[in-house]
Amino acid sequence: MTKLQDLIDLAKEPSSAKRRVLLREVTDLFFANPERRGDELNLFDDVLTQLAGEMEEAVRVELAVRIAPTPSPPFRLVRKLAADAAIAVAQPILEGSPALSDEDLVAVALKHGQAHLKAISRRPHVSELVSDVIVERGDDETLGVLLHNGGAQLSRQAHEAAVDRAGANPELHEAVVSRRDLPIDLLNDMYFKVETQLRSKILERNATVDPDALEAALAAGRNRVAALDGALPDDYEAAERDVRSMVARKALTPKALASMLRNRESTRFMVALAELSGIDFHTARVILERRELDALAIVCKAADFERSLFLTFAVLVLDRDADPMGRAKQYGELYAELPKDSAQRTLRFWRMRRQSPDMAA
Repeated sequence: MTKLQDLIDLAKEPSSAKRRVLLREVTDLFFANPERRGDELNLFDDVLTQLAGEMEEAVRVELAVRIAPTPSPPFRLVRKLAADAAIAVAQPILEGSPALSDEDLVAVALKHGQAHLKAISRRPHVSELVSDVIVERGDDETLGVLLHNGGAQLSRQAHEAAVDRAGANPELHEAVVSRRDLPIDLLNDMYFKVETQLRSKILERNATVDPDALEAALAAGRNRVAALDGALPDDYEAAERDVRSMVARKALTPKALASMLRNRESTRFMVALAELSGIDFHTARVILERRELDALAIVCKAADFERSLFLTFAVLVLDRDADPMGRAKQYGELYAELPKDSAQRTLRFWRMRRQSPDMAA
């Protein structure tokens, strides 16, 4: 204790070079017995915090790197370094100090910018409380860092925000789809937003969902119904009346869909496909207008349409493409390899979106 008191007395030394040496000596003295408690720890805290506040950035960085892994550091010092405006100082503490509480992290996250938010996002464990603040204040690059961290816990609300933002930024697609804790209904929201490779990941995870988890996911997702993408076609009402008439006459069959495509009756086809498969009109519209044949394969497989009928759909949908027969054959192979139970589970999420025409309008 005498040694520390001597160093404290020297703290009045005006020379910055000597004070830098003093800071290192006090730090060395602390690390000689880092398990200090009570008044002695408080004394170290006071001296180190005072000296650190008067040092240039390079010295504060050195101190932050040394103190960051310590389980029981001088707490005021750690908080001061974590909130340092210089990210080079704050980063080692924000990324690695086990001494920071959620309240400490939230305080920094609310005050500082993206560099500090990214550092917090890289911690071995990030609680939902802290993640909520990061998702709210972080830009998409920061959000990507958080999503890629398997030790970060995200609330349902944070996951929903991530999925919404991924809809406008393809750079977030892989990070969102790869999260193992992403609620399964939100994962399926991503299906029409991502490329083929990531769609395969979605189908693989759908195939592993047990029935109880599936029902829970569906129940949660019913509060998040997708909005329609634009106004309904001008001929929607007429097409719907016609399809309802076909249903009443028991004339609406899978083969009738092929006739609609051949006759280029697009709206009738979309309304009829929605009716036969149980999906909403918007999803059927996305499938046809964007020529999403892998999604069409899921619908047909889940509805137990014959493979030959799916191939007919594929050729008619691709009729403006070069070599539609060749491409249809490729999708036919995809159809054959697609597990029916996986298709049915995926279709259940799409059916969850179904709305009445009055709601859609």
